Amino acid sequence: MSTAPPPASTGSSKLDAAKQVAAANTPEKLSGFALYSRFALAGAVCCSVTHGGLTPVDVVKTRIQLDPITYNNGMIGGFRKVVANEGAGALLTGFGPTAAGYFLQGAFKFGGYELFKQQCINYLGYETASNNRTAVYLASAAAAEFFADIALCPLEATRIRLVSEPTFASGLLSGFSKIAKNEGLGAFYSGFGPILFKQVPYTMAKFVVFEKVSEAVYKRVDKSKTSDGMQTVYNLGSGLIAGFAAAIVSQPADTMLSKINKTKGLPGEGTTSRLIKIAKELGLRGSYAGIGARLFMVGTLTAGQFAIYGDIKKALGASGGVEIAKT
Repeated sequence: MSTAPPPASTGSSKLDAAKQVAAANTPEKLSGFALYSRFALAGAVCCSVTHGGLTPVDVVKTRIQLDPITYNNGMIGGFRKVVANEGAGALLTGFGPTAAGYFLQGAFKFGGYELFKQQCINYLGYETASNNRTAVYLASAAAAEFFADIALCPLEATRIRLVSEPTFASGLLSGFSKIAKNEGLGAFYSGFGPILFKQVPYTMAKFVVFEKVSEAVYKRVDKSKTSDGMQTVYNLGSGLIAGFAAAIVSQPADTMLSKINKTKGLPGEGTTSRLIKIAKELGLRGSYAGIGARLFMVGTLTAGQFAIYGDIKKALGASGGVEIAKT
């Protein structure tokens, strides 16, 4: 008596062989830790590379914010003044804490964004999440950035101290240990309120604008037929627009963060009272000091981040995320 073919079999040896070849050539769809660790690594690399590479711009931007009277000739004039007064090496002040801090922050930010977005989809259901995707993007970005800032804040405080006081310490480790020894661990988080005030709206604007611009692009272009190179170009363009939006939204808090980390507070002076005093001193115009340098910086680095992030995800095979954009 003849036996029936196995359930997975088509009954044809040629078709079965073709199916096996196709299955072997189809990359395994990742999930869980394997997937989100790749998102985190891609985010860590893209943030560390872009922020580290733009350290000279950040040095000039911070100087303009902290000493607008001296640095009053815009970004190009600021570059010239720093080099003339302190040498070209001063433009790399704070590179160590910048690269290290944003490596950690990028892992939590991008990995967390993907994770929280998936959790929203699981909780709401795909259709509801898709219909309310702007809220999903905003909530996921805010939650991810909160945890990212816990990791970033000590290193950002060290960076700002090194930039604002070039003689404070020789680098990341000496600066970090000096703050911890002289001012206590709490000094690293004196800027946690303003860093949240700056980074959470920044990240919410960054991700939602990127998602919306990308969605608009792929409504006109078939993503499945778009080459990897053109997808990188689209990521660059979408990231540039997202960066401009994020910079404008978060500029006042960025200026306050630079001010509050420049020096330690008076005895008994709380962070909230310091922030109120700084806000009154700055005013609206003062809070946008250095906006030109920051638009250039944030637009460039955000474009670079999304391009690098997308390329590294592909290289790592991290293609298992759920998309809720309607294209």
